[in-house]
Amino acid sequence: MMHSSKHSDQHREGQRAATSQYIKYGEELHSAADTGAGPNAYWNNIASALFTIASSRPDETALIQKKRVGFRRWIFAEIAHNAAGYAQFLDEQGVQKGDRVILMVKPSMEFICLTFALFSIGAVVILIDPGMGYRNLLKCIGSVRPRVFIGIPKAHIFKRLFPKPFKSVEINICVGHVLGVLGKELPRQHRLPAAPEACRSRTSAEDLAAVIFTTGSTGPPKGVQYEHRIFQAQLEQIREFYGIGAGDIDQPAFPLFALFSIALGATVVIPDMDPTRPAKVNPVKFIQTINDHKVSYSFGSPAIWNVISRYCMDSGIKLPSLKKVLMAGAPVSGELIERVLKILKSDAEVHIPYGATESLPIVSITGSYVVEKTWPLTCQGKGSCVGRPLPGVSVVIIRVVDGPVADVKGHKLPTYEIGEIVVKGDVVTGAYDNNESENRVSKIYDNDGGFWHRIGDVGYLDDEGYLWFCGRKAHRVLTRHGILYTICCEAIFNQHPAVFRSALVGVGPSGDQEPVLIVQLSDIRYDQKKFFTELRQMADRHEHTACIRHFLCHPDFPVDIRHNAKIFREKLAVWAAGHLRT
Repeated sequence: MMHSSKHSDQHREGQRAATSQYIKYGEELHSAADTGAGPNAYWNNIASALFTIASSRPDETALIQKKRVGFRRWIFAEIAHNAAGYAQFLDEQGVQKGDRVILMVKPSMEFICLTFALFSIGAVVILIDPGMGYRNLLKCIGSVRPRVFIGIPKAHIFKRLFPKPFKSVEINICVGHVLGVLGKELPRQHRLPAAPEACRSRTSAEDLAAVIFTTGSTGPPKGVQYEHRIFQAQLEQIREFYGIGAGDIDQPAFPLFALFSIALGATVVIPDMDPTRPAKVNPVKFIQTINDHKVSYSFGSPAIWNVISRYCMDSGIKLPSLKKVLMAGAPVSGELIERVLKILKSDAEVHIPYGATESLPIVSITGSYVVEKTWPLTCQGKGSCVGRPLPGVSVVIIRVVDGPVADVKGHKLPTYEIGEIVVKGDVVTGAYDNNESENRVSKIYDNDGGFWHRIGDVGYLDDEGYLWFCGRKAHRVLTRHGILYTICCEAIFNQHPAVFRSALVGVGPSGDQEPVLIVQLSDIRYDQKKFFTELRQMADRHEHTACIRHFLCHPDFPVDIRHNAKIFREKLAVWAAGHLRT
């Protein structure tokens, strides 16, 4: 622990003495929801998970973050104390249950503790990727009509430059020290009360906890409503299925995952990186903190692990402490999985959860199973196997329909037939925020009151219950010869040694689209005329790609900010149309 002052030592002792208060605080938050599910019943407020952990493991390290000199560590007692102190401060500023709060704070102790503080109050946390582009960002902010704005100084300056979407904001809080010019300043840790008063706001499991925006990879970003019950269901899936909990050490490249790790009793190491640019991660810094702090698991996009694994292979570096690597956000190649497994110990594993912002995780598969069983079929154009549904999750395939669907039964398809993927379960969110038109299209309601969610992906189920992903529904290429599916077609061409990645798009009217394969080269020196000849030969060897006759090279694919892996094929289609006309 890096506490230098007598005041800090006294403050920490006060936090230890308050351990019994965390038990009471947690009990007040969840107050034993009567669901008939016994001891595993949902807690009424997801913040209660933090205070329960703090009551049983107060002196264990919860958070590690690099500072200008060395690393700063916080124990669970401190994290719980800070969250409770922030909750009291926010309550004093007038933040109330149901208030919508824009939170624009970098991954840090403040981000984690503020999020749990807002949950405990019953406020609704609005989480938006700042890297989605300022136009989309402003649209998202305006759509949720926030009453409270909490951000770092740069975020407050952004708010002043573009005031219109923030016109509903009544309370401004700055996480930083600017003499109150940008709003009421969040108190420093040592200025929080020694024994914060417990927030007594009652919440139910059905109360809204957060609105999290999609990446917008196939249209405008949409706000997804997360009730407290959804977070609790996700927490249980992560704990039970992936075996993550107390004693583990996490280095999450996706900031939201840090909240789950803290709530599970794991230690979080905040990586020294820009989470809005995962593909630009500095491998030296990322690897150093993994090895220095003996990180046992890490969640990140394929783009991050592509950089890390290549650097490790080139430098002869191993990551012996890592037991689990979780990759999500885009299809993961067998080649990448093999590379990651080579830098881990023999008993470590790669896990690939599948889902969406609206429902995650719903399906999962291990990297070793992909390499041994399914990757050869993927390379033949059979799609990408993403695993079997997790406990409590149901997945079915229905006939592709563009508009609303009245029921699942009338549209259900047999095994091996490609259709739209729909899902049902405790981790599936119930609605988009302020978007009834999208809700009508995306949800299919059962007579029993339950509902299915249309993921927006297409795929099929095999005889063993494994789900195979074939691409986004919106990315299908509808030609006069039939339907082409992006993942199935691109897998053929991605095997060429000069291909870094490829994207299939359609140019022209639906039903008579011309398929165009766009390639980003791994080696720009490759002879383009020879390259296109080789691609055409590859296309001719497979029935489902034989009709592809147009090939283009693009210098750098537009991809999503969150994972740096989802390709914006709509933008590439417009680009391709312009190039085919010239």
